Amino acid sequence: MKKLIAGNWKMNGSLAANEALLAALAQGMDAAPACDMAVCVPAPYLASVQAQKAGNPNLAALAVGAQDVSAHAVGAFTGEVSAAMLKEFDCRYVIVGHSERRQYHHESDALVADKAKAALAAGITPIVCVGETLAEREAGHTEEVVKRQLAAVIHANGHCISEIVVAYEPVWAIGTGKTASPEEAQSVHAVLRAQLKAATDQFARVRILYGGSMNAANAASLLVQPDIDGGLIGGAALKADDFLKIIAAAQ
Repeated sequence: MKKLIAGNWKMNGSLAANEALLAALAQGMDAAPACDMAVCVPAPYLASVQAQKAGNPNLAALAVGAQDVSAHAVGAFTGEVSAAMLKEFDCRYVIVGHSERRQYHHESDALVADKAKAALAAGITPIVCVGETLAEREAGHTEEVVKRQLAAVIHANGHCISEIVVAYEPVWAIGTGKTASPEEAQSVHAVLRAQLKAATDQFARVRILYGGSMNAANAASLLVQPDIDGGLIGGAALKADDFLKIIAAAQ
C-alpha cells in the first residue's frame, strides 16, 4: 500500500501564492511518485487549483481535496458546500472532523460521521481526523477518545468503512511545533488499526496518517513506523521545499 502525503492548507493562500506554490511543487515532483499526494485547499480556490493542475503534466499525480463538507446533500444550508459540489471540482479527498472544526464549530462525533457518509456517497474519500487534547492525554484518556471518535464513523458507515482514510492528529501537537514521538504516534496508530480490524476484514485497505506537526525534519522517523501510512501536513505543506522533502521521505 502506498503511503499518502496530504497537505492541509487550512485558511491560507491567495490566487498568486497558490499558483507559485503549485509551480514550485511541479518542478520537484517525480513523474511516477512512489507515494500518493494531495493538497486540501480552501473551497474558493478549488477551481483555480484544478485549472493549474490540468495545465501542468507534472502535477498529474497530485490529487485535490477539500477541507470540509456538508452532511446534507442539498437545501437551505447557507454557506455550506455539498459533496456533489466538491465532486464537480474533481475532489478526491475531503477532510472531516479536523480538531479545529470540532473545537471552533462544535462538531460532534455524530456530525463528523454523517459528513464522512456524505463524502463516501459522492465517491469522495473522507480523511477522518481523530485526536486527543493535552488535558485528555495527561488524564490518560488518549485511547478512549480516539476510539470513541472513530467508533462513531464506523457505526454510521458500516461496510463502507474500508474506503476511508484516518488521520491521528493529537490536538496538542497541531501548529504548536510539538510532535508525538514516533513511538507515541505508533502506539495510537496500532490502537486504531486494531479497531479497524475488528470492524472490517478489509482493514488493511485503510491508511492511517499522522497529523501533528509532521515536517521535513521528523517525517522519516515517523513514516518508518509500521502503522503510520502517511501524513496530514499543515504548515509544512505551504512551503514547497518542505512538502517535497516529506514526500521524498514517504518514498
